Amino acid sequence: MHAFSELVIGSVLVAPFVGYAVMALAIVLAIRPMLHLCRFGQLFSHPAVAELSLYVTILGLLTVAF
Repeated sequence: MHAFSELVIGSVLVAPFVGYAVMALAIVLAIRPMLHLCRFGQLFSHPAVAELSLYVTILGLLTVAF
């Protein structure tokens, strides 16, 4: 069984999912320059949707991994 431990910020309990969402955002922001160099946006008709799907994929992987 997996025991989820909440993050405590100023005596407020924050769900673990919020931490995963922040980590996924940091990862996506860190790899954006590399994606720009690889012309990631030009591969798709809607680059914003492709980037959002990449964020959701990373968020899902973080949720499953931790």
